[in-house]
Amino acid sequence: MKKVILPLLIVCAFVMQSCSTVAVTGRNQLNLVSDSEVLTASLTQYSDYMKTAKKSTNATQTAQVVRVGKKIAAATEQYLRNNGLASEIQNFSWEFNLVQSDEVNAFCMPGGKIVVYEGIMKLISSDDELAVIIGHEVAHAVAKHSNERMSQQVLAQYGAQALSVAMAEKSAVTQQVANTVYGLGAQYGVMLPFSRKHESEADYMGLVFMELAGYKLESAVTFWQKMSSQGSYTPEFMSTHPSDTRRINDINAAIPEVRQKY
Repeated sequence: MKKVILPLLIVCAFVMQSCSTVAVTGRNQLNLVSDSEVLTASLTQYSDYMKTAKKSTNATQTAQVVRVGKKIAAATEQYLRNNGLASEIQNFSWEFNLVQSDEVNAFCMPGGKIVVYEGIMKLISSDDELAVIIGHEVAHAVAKHSNERMSQQVLAQYGAQALSVAMAEKSAVTQQVANTVYGLGAQYGVMLPFSRKHESEADYMGLVFMELAGYKLESAVTFWQKMSSQGSYTPEFMSTHPSDTRRINDINAAIPEVRQKY
């Protein structure tokens, strides 16, 4: 038992000293990884990706992505400055790219590097619907979800080490079973639910940023309805995203609050 106490105390000490607050929502989040570490790593990955990615040759859609991206980023920055939160993005350098890919997707790297795939533009009928995507990705960056995900993985590794100490005197078979159970527990009990929480938080914050930038919030509903008709169904507990029904219902419920508050 004594062998277990020290690793657990280390984990507790890390957690207690490494809490921060998400801008806009005020949610407490785990942050074991510094912004500089995350930004350095992400910029390297982003640069490597952009060296191989083919930028879109569709000038109209590229201009649309840049236009909407800059408008949302400007509104977001103004809101953070007005509320004493400018430091949250002081090291950001916004960049918005449209790349050639049929995949219906977009992603955000820490520091404000956002990439939209041509495939998702097939579902876009207005700047308002594009603002849903970009607002969502900007929210991931502002909320520092990448930092939090990395922190969760670090904590999971410490947890695995603590478990290894606790099971050291057990048979090899028992240890293997325990490690398997822990791995599944970490994946489905911690990692994925937190990712779903990030997605839901990004949906809400994305609505806020859309409202601040002057876009129509109802477009979020129509866009996600289009998205729900695209992919195959994955049980929510095994998915990194909320179910389509839950996402749309949550967005519908949040729109009146966001419009009144912001």
